[in-house]
Amino acid sequence: MRTSLSIIAALLAATPLAAQTVPKDQGDRYSGAPGASRSAVIAQNGMAATSQPLATQVALDTLKAGGSAVDAAIAANATLGLMEPTGNGIGGDLFAIIWDPKTRKLYGLNASGRAPMGQSLKQLQQRTAKTPRSARDTDGTIADWGAASVTVPGAVDGWFEMHAKFGKLPMQRVLAPSIRYAQQGFPVSELIAQYWKSNTAGFEALHKEGVIEEIANMRRVYMPGGKAPAEGAIFKNPDLALTLMEIAEGGREAFYKGSLARSMDQYFRRIGAPHRYEDFASHKSEWVEPVSTSYRGYDVWEIPPNGQGIAALQILNILEGYDLKAMGRGSVDFWHVFIEAKKRAFADRARYYADPAFAKIPLQELLSKERAAKQRATIDMGRAALADPALPVDGGNDTIYMTVADKDGMMVSLIQSNYRGMGSGLVPDDGNADPAKRRTLGFMFQDRGAQFSLNAKHANAYAPGKRPFHTIIPAFMTKDGKPLLSFGVMGGAMQPQGHAQIVVNMVDFGMTVQAAGDVARFHHDGSTDPEGGKAMAEGGMVEIESGVPQAIADELGKRGHKVKYSVGPYGGYQAIWRDPATGTYWGASEFRKDGQAAGY
Repeated sequence: MRTSLSIIAALLAATPLAAQTVPKDQGDRYSGAPGASRSAVIAQNGMAATSQPLATQVALDTLKAGGSAVDAAIAANATLGLMEPTGNGIGGDLFAIIWDPKTRKLYGLNASGRAPMGQSLKQLQQRTAKTPRSARDTDGTIADWGAASVTVPGAVDGWFEMHAKFGKLPMQRVLAPSIRYAQQGFPVSELIAQYWKSNTAGFEALHKEGVIEEIANMRRVYMPGGKAPAEGAIFKNPDLALTLMEIAEGGREAFYKGSLARSMDQYFRRIGAPHRYEDFASHKSEWVEPVSTSYRGYDVWEIPPNGQGIAALQILNILEGYDLKAMGRGSVDFWHVFIEAKKRAFADRARYYADPAFAKIPLQELLSKERAAKQRATIDMGRAALADPALPVDGGNDTIYMTVADKDGMMVSLIQSNYRGMGSGLVPDDGNADPAKRRTLGFMFQDRGAQFSLNAKHANAYAPGKRPFHTIIPAFMTKDGKPLLSFGVMGGAMQPQGHAQIVVNMVDFGMTVQAAGDVARFHHDGSTDPEGGKAMAEGGMVEIESGVPQAIADELGKRGHKVKYSVGPYGGYQAIWRDPATGTYWGASEFRKDGQAAGY
C-alpha cells in the first residue's frame, strides 16, 4: 500500500514530459512578445492583480469606494482565503511591502506567527519520533501536517497593523465582500478545484495513518456532500462568514484575545496539542526595514529573515557579474550561470536564514557584492556544482501572491500562505460540548512549523515562541528612489528563483511586465534545506518548462545538470509596474494560475 506521503506526491507532483512532444495548439499574437499570453492591463486610477478574478474585482470595488491600496489588499486577501483555501486563509501568515506616496518610502511588515510556548524542542523531537516515518517530511523531520506543524496564525494581526497605518475605510466595509461571498457562495475556478481535490484526498490518507488528529471539521467545511467542489460548483462557507463578522466587529482582539482565541485553545486541548490561549494573546506582528541590492541601477527590495527574500538578492548579486543580455536566453551559458547562482544563494539560505530574535544572521555580508564575487569565482562554466557550494562567513505551490495600487500612488506587495497545500489539515471549532451542535470556525491552520529544524545547533532549530524559516516573500523594485514594480512569484523554494528571473527578464532583456512572467522558467530543486535535512547531492534536479529548447536541455546535461521537463513547480506571478513619468499602472497576471489583473 502506498504511503500517504507518496499519495500526496503523486497528486501534486509535476508531470514529466519531453519538450518536443508537447503540442502547442495556440494562436499567434499580432504584436508584442510572441510568447506572451496577453497584453499588460493599463489603467490610471487603480490596479489589482490576484490569483482569482473575483478577488481582483473585490479589490477594485474597494478602491472605487474610496479605499486605499491597503484596504483593497486586505479585502482581496480575505476573499482569497475563502476562494483559494488551497493556498491561504486566516489560519496562515502574511508578509507585505508597502510604498507610501506621502513619506515616499517603503514599509515592510512581518506578520508571521510563532511556535507555542508550552512545547520544548525535546518534546517536539519525541512527538516526531512517534509520527509514522512515511508521513514525515521528505527529510525525516517534522511532519508537514497535523498539530506538530502548526504555528500561531499571523495574517489577521497583519491586516489590522496595515489598516491602522494606511487604511481609510472601516474594517466592516473592507471585510464585507468576503463575508457576503462566504454566505452566498461563489463558483470554484479550474486550478483551485484541482488542488482542492488532491489536498482533501491527501488529508484523508494522512488521517488514516494517525498524522492528522481529527478530520471531521475539515470534511464539514471543505468537502460538502462528501467531496471537494468541482470546477464551477458553488461553494459556501457560512462558518467562515461568522468568523469574519466577529473579526470585523471586534478587531484583532476578537481573534487573538476574544472568543475565537478561546475556541482555538479548547480545540487544541481536545486534540492533544500544546497551543494555548496565551500563545494567541501574546502574538504581534513586526514592522521591519526592507533590505535591497542594486542590480544594474535598479534597487530590488525584499523582507529580511526569517523569510527567504534575501536569496533573490544574493542570486542577482552573483548574476550582475555576467553579461546576460549578450549571452541571450537562447544560450546554455545563460541557464547554466543562473542555476549555479541559485545553488550558491541557497547554500547560504540553508545555513543562515532564521528568526533574527533567536539567531545571529550576517545580513550585511550575505548581501555584499564582495561575497557575490567570491561565490561567482566558484562557478565553473563547463561543469555543474554537484555538492553544496557553501562559503563560510567572517562573523539557513501553496501560497497566494497579490498586489494592489491606488490613485494616490500607494502600492502594496502582499503574500499570504498556509504553507504546504491547504495547511495542517486541522480546522478549529467553537468547542460546543455537543458534537452535533458544534460549528467550525471555517478556516484551516497553517503547517508552517514543519519548516523548523530538529537539530538544536541549527540556526532554524525549533524553540518555544520562535518564528520558523519562511518561504513566502513579497518583492518590490525602485529606481532613483521612485516606485517602479510591485511583484511576487509564489511557490515555496521557487520564489527567490522566480523573483530573480522576473528582474532579469525585465532589466536585462527589456520585457514588459506581462511578458516577463509568461516566458519559460526553470526551477532548481534539491538544494540543502533550512530544516536540517540532507545536503544537496549530485547537483539536485533542474526542472524546465516546454518552452526551453531541447538543445539547451541537452547541453545542460552535458555540463552535469540533471534536467527534466515538467509542469507545475514554477509558481504564480502577479505584478504592477508604475510608469515613472506618467504614474500609469501596467498590471500582469500569471497565465499558469486562475488569476486576473484589472484596473480602472
